[in-house]
Amino acid sequence: MEAIFEFVKSTGFWMLFEDPRCLVMIGVACLLLYLGIAKKFEPLLMVTIAFGMLLTNLPGANLYHAEFYTGGHVDWQAFNNGAGLIDYLYLGVKLGIYPSLIFMGVGAMTDFGPLIANPKSLLLGAAAQLGIFIAFMGALALTAIFPEAIHFGYNEAASIGIIGGADGPTAIYVTSRLAPALLGPVAVAAYSYMALVPVIQPPIMKLLTTKEERCIVMKQLRPVSQTEKIIFPIVVTIFVSLLLPSAAPLVGMLMLGNLFRESGVTERLSKTAQNELINIVTIFLGVSVGATATTNAFFNFETIGILVMGVCAFGFGTAGGVLLAKLMNVFLRKTDPINPLIGSAGVSAVPMAARVSQIVGQKENPGNFLLMHAMGPNVAGVIGSAIAAGVFLALFY
Repeated sequence: MEAIFEFVKSTGFWMLFEDPRCLVMIGVACLLLYLGIAKKFEPLLMVTIAFGMLLTNLPGANLYHAEFYTGGHVDWQAFNNGAGLIDYLYLGVKLGIYPSLIFMGVGAMTDFGPLIANPKSLLLGAAAQLGIFIAFMGALALTAIFPEAIHFGYNEAASIGIIGGADGPTAIYVTSRLAPALLGPVAVAAYSYMALVPVIQPPIMKLLTTKEERCIVMKQLRPVSQTEKIIFPIVVTIFVSLLLPSAAPLVGMLMLGNLFRESGVTERLSKTAQNELINIVTIFLGVSVGATATTNAFFNFETIGILVMGVCAFGFGTAGGVLLAKLMNVFLRKTDPINPLIGSAGVSAVPMAARVSQIVGQKENPGNFLLMHAMGPNVAGVIGSAIAAGVFLALFY
């Protein structure tokens, strides 16, 4: 009987009674799985993140040990004495490997032609990063208002603010370096809000624009030569890396993938980056990040603060792009007017944000086609979020 009792105590069912919070986290994981599978909320990463969350909260599985990574460093001695499967996979997040490789795949799938054809859209992509810095200051303000419950320093505030870039890999990259303890909640918030872009953005876009502005028809973009498309990633890599060396891993891999696409001589590498490589890394990244969503990481007021500031970051990012487009129209309205709706695409949820601009614009004017115009600020937002990440890393890492 003693042996049977010891066996029962070793099961996860017994451990659930010792810490019933695990049941809540398992429920949250199942909810996220439902959203990813049934509602198709960013399913490629939502499903893997949710399953990683499920695995890490199964008592006794010992697949991931958060204590191995406390203090921002890997405890190699403890790691070598009893690491689980996800502990090994998480090293790719900790060392910044997975986000950079995903950026390579994103670059291989991205056409920067609309941005090159209309360089003004780079400003709209930059303006949409307003949400990042508003959320950064908002997180610090929450700490000042609720000092007993919330403790966000500059590192944590930067990690929360980067959610506003609407770029999951960038949020993971910054948070894994500045505030690894917040990685689970930040990743869940980032991808949840990215999936909700079609819900969050349209009311803000309509609130800040008039019907006349939403009906503006923009001139057709000029053709972009292959030479321009080849030179662009090289120039951007050199300029951004010299300006912000800390942004070089993300921007460099993004532009390398784009060079594979546009050079015309590396088709096999481009296809690999777009398909096999990015798919494999997405699995490892999602499961690893989901595993950081432990009970200790979620059961606190700071998680609520992250969710609140995350949605504020998206809202202000959308508003920043729209308002700058309206300001630019003060000078360009007679010559080359801009439909302010494309400013909302400056958040880097590619291509979802550009599609939202197209949908909202076409409802106002069925003959209006904004998709290619919106892709300019949309891809500029990818570069902008990487630069904002570089700024935070240069300041606080």
